[in-house]
Amino acid sequence: MKTEYKSRVYTERPAYADYDSPQKFEAVKSIIAKRLRQYPNAICSYSGGSDSDIMLHLIETVRKTFNLPPVSYCFFNTGLEMEATKRHISDAEKKYGVYIDIYRPKKNIVQAVREYGQPFVSKIMSAGLEGVQKKNIPLSIAQEYRDAEDKTAKRAEFRERYPKCEATINFLCGCNSKGEPRPDIQLVINSSKYMLDFIMENPIPFKVSNKCCDCCKKQVAHNAQKPYDMIITGERRDEGGMRSVPRKDNTSMCFTETSDGKFRLRPLYYVSDADKQWYKNYYGLKYSDAYEVYGLKRTGCCGCSISSSAVADLELIREYELNLVKAAWNVFGDSYRYRQKYNEYKARRRELDGQVNLFDNYVD
Repeated sequence: MKTEYKSRVYTERPAYADYDSPQKFEAVKSIIAKRLRQYPNAICSYSGGSDSDIMLHLIETVRKTFNLPPVSYCFFNTGLEMEATKRHISDAEKKYGVYIDIYRPKKNIVQAVREYGQPFVSKIMSAGLEGVQKKNIPLSIAQEYRDAEDKTAKRAEFRERYPKCEATINFLCGCNSKGEPRPDIQLVINSSKYMLDFIMENPIPFKVSNKCCDCCKKQVAHNAQKPYDMIITGERRDEGGMRSVPRKDNTSMCFTETSDGKFRLRPLYYVSDADKQWYKNYYGLKYSDAYEVYGLKRTGCCGCSISSSAVADLELIREYELNLVKAAWNVFGDSYRYRQKYNEYKARRRELDGQVNLFDNYVD
């Protein structure tokens, strides 16, 4: 029987991760209070989303309870933001008596996507496909690797054939640099089912990249956070993707020291969706109109083509913010259309696979 693998994020999680909601948030408040006492020169990223709203409420509650110094707040405007988010930021400032500093990138989202490319499916997928495109590595090496009897030798051959392309080779072949198969991890192309076959049959008609996030958020955040000792963010394990992957410096993910000697606090890391709903109801929080009126389940970068629900979300927004919807389609339209084509391909393949399996069951 195959044993289900769980990363250290699950197996080494702190005890409070399994508390019920009221107890869990009391533990979270204690964590925030402890770290703010240690590192009062702190900045918190606020996005205007539901996680950020809970973060802001928690921090300001703790600050007032323990008479702690003010925390700085920042919002990163990518150039493609909902008016609902901008209104909500203003409302939050008034409600809590805080100032949320707005930072803008040197290259906005439109410029970054035009220069580097559009994200597709996930940040990991986008980075992998960007490597394939830039380094001009043929997709056929995946079949070469699969067919090789000595996979270690074949992987070494690829290293000679395509120097300085380790991550891209591993991404296509579903292996590590030693040539050992690793088909069940997020870092390979077929972590999205049938993706390799789809791209081989339907070559990508646009440049793919996840660098718009680096340009419009990460670089801006790095510069904004330089003067501070501690950075507070609302990342949660339940969001999945890279946020559910353990890091070398601290498997609990809640509090880490960065390479430049700063500290990062993620007090919501083990807060579940159910915990969030309990907190919202208990304290009577009101999220932005993006949730309460438009009906979105999450905000993030508006229209980002990494989101599987991007197109559907834009339709929810259309009635209220038509110009934003048009802008998003202008920026990410190629990726939206290609994603739809992939979804249709995946559905057909699954149906065919199901028919084949059904036939096999009836063969004597």
